[in-house]
Amino acid sequence: MGSEEVKLIGLWVSLFGRRVEWALKLKGVKYEYVEEDIMNTKKSKSPLILKYNPIHKKVPVLLHHDKAIVESLLILEYIDETWKQNPILPKDPYERAMARFWADFGDKKLLEASFAALVFSHGEEQDKALKQTIEYLEIINGELKGKKFFGGETIGYLDLVMGWIPHWLPVWEKVAGMEVLDPIKFPYMNAWMENIMNFPIIKDYLPPRDKMLVYYHGRRQLLAFNVDTV
Repeated sequence: MGSEEVKLIGLWVSLFGRRVEWALKLKGVKYEYVEEDIMNTKKSKSPLILKYNPIHKKVPVLLHHDKAIVESLLILEYIDETWKQNPILPKDPYERAMARFWADFGDKKLLEASFAALVFSHGEEQDKALKQTIEYLEIINGELKGKKFFGGETIGYLDLVMGWIPHWLPVWEKVAGMEVLDPIKFPYMNAWMENIMNFPIIKDYLPPRDKMLVYYHGRRQLLAFNVDTV
């Protein structure tokens, strides 16, 4: 399959785009990457985004034979169903349903709370966001007890979905002057983080930390809470 058949429109710092890249790398799918700086096109979205994602106007967008698939969780499922090698989602229907449940929990609970803690500089709003972040991490930590990865011994769908935690969350901690990833409080989470960060397709395709620090310092100053801009 030629790379002209698969294109990924993304933003270098987008954790949503990275999970799609990891899935493509895990599957061994050749693709062309197109950088789309949506952060600098607030007033006038690029023709590419307006064409392929006119409703949400955001990245990532996967193009397969010029057909657009949007929303990272849906893209991961599309990739898994289209390229059968190295399955990402569990085969068992119950385990598959639970993987989807925890992916939704990760994005709608943990990700939103931790990004809110980054954006809110002080006061009750940040305190609430920090408390929620720690509560959600406790829940996920419990799910990882006795596991190398979320699905057991092999990296899979949930690991790709949650793969932002070891790299993005420490950056947000640094930028916001907060601490949530306590290795003593979350031993299973931290063991999983080490396994993820040592996995080749993850560690070789991460945005530079120093560049991220500069970026999120700037975003923190400008953003009201909006998880779509993560």
